[in-house]
Amino acid sequence: MTKVLQPSDAAQVVETVAWAVAEEVPLEIAGTATKRGLGRPLLGEHGGEGNRIIGHTLDLSSLSGVTLYEPEELVLSAGAGTPLAEIEAMVAEQGQQLAFEPMHMAALYGNDGGTLGGAIACNLTGPRRIKAGAARDHVLGIQGVSGRGEAFKSGGRVVKNVTGYDLSKLMTGSYGTLAALTEITIKVLPASEKIRTLLVLGLDDETAERAMTVALNSSHEVSGAAHMPAAVAAQSAVSYISGAGGAVTALRIEGFSPSVAARTEALQELLGSFGTLEELHSTNSVKFWQEVRDVAPFQTGERPLWPLWRLSAMPSAGAAVVRDIAAALPGAAFYDWGGGLIWYQLDRYVGDGGAAVIRAALTQHGGGHATLVRADDEVRARVEVFHPQATALAALSARVKDSFDPTRVLNPGRMYQGV
Repeated sequence: MTKVLQPSDAAQVVETVAWAVAEEVPLEIAGTATKRGLGRPLLGEHGGEGNRIIGHTLDLSSLSGVTLYEPEELVLSAGAGTPLAEIEAMVAEQGQQLAFEPMHMAALYGNDGGTLGGAIACNLTGPRRIKAGAARDHVLGIQGVSGRGEAFKSGGRVVKNVTGYDLSKLMTGSYGTLAALTEITIKVLPASEKIRTLLVLGLDDETAERAMTVALNSSHEVSGAAHMPAAVAAQSAVSYISGAGGAVTALRIEGFSPSVAARTEALQELLGSFGTLEELHSTNSVKFWQEVRDVAPFQTGERPLWPLWRLSAMPSAGAAVVRDIAAALPGAAFYDWGGGLIWYQLDRYVGDGGAAVIRAALTQHGGGHATLVRADDEVRARVEVFHPQATALAALSARVKDSFDPTRVLNPGRMYQGV
């Protein structure tokens, strides 16, 4: 019978994982379990009812609390189960931010919450990635328990402490398949004094791609570049966006007030030939970019859980990829990261979640990656949720898994079957 195992500290995590290894009992790693719908259902060679692994949930939510915060040193350490919202509120009080702008995924699955451990384990990064880098670029150190039941740590409180193997980078984005994280140290950065968002209205997808490329290739330090076609923009909670009456292409500029004003003015001149320009100021800018970060147009609400895909493509090919997909699988899309990140939601159920069509479209237009972010358990068990790996890379992934979790007790099969 499945149980929830809830250790109260790191030592108990070691004991729990060591027991699971000895008994060969799989563990589902969870914090607030808001991302249970992300990745493959826990299926595999262990068998069980309906081929689901018979195991237990390792609940790390008790490993909560900020253990170190030194605003003057721009460093923070917290238990993996610490609510992300709590950390963001704490650093905001000091005029600081998590610069990688971690996505809050809970609402995509009809719930709320999310922890620091979950954000780091899934390498969740928002619109600012094009300027600030990914979550893994902001991790200074981690502590965790491997699938061998052994505690380990990597890194420290400053970048220069990272010597030898940088396990922090390896763990970030491993989806709990290599270790149960117990504590994480990250760098924080000063929050922007001023945020302004320049809007170009009414562009089609191809023209929006060109406008975003021009903006990002300029010297104006754009920290966000997104495009919402008309149907998606109409769903925005920001009335200025939903009332635009058409597509909206948004460029964000942040920093000190005089610099933001000068760069915004220069960007207006640069993009004037693309069409009608409008502007969002601080409050609405923050709300809009939170919508982009959290994929608000495709959150569940009262709508069915149609398959939702996250595509990484060449920015210059994004519109063509969406056009080919939509011709076979009608749906809605919007673009982030200057067109390099595409969110695509089908408007109906498809047996393979649309995997064949979507991945073929990517291949046709220069390659990329497609991850099935949301679908029902049946679909996620049937198809490769994460983009299939090349043979050599799959072999490397298996060897890394063997090193950290040889008995396959931590989130087995969450990313790839057998791993």
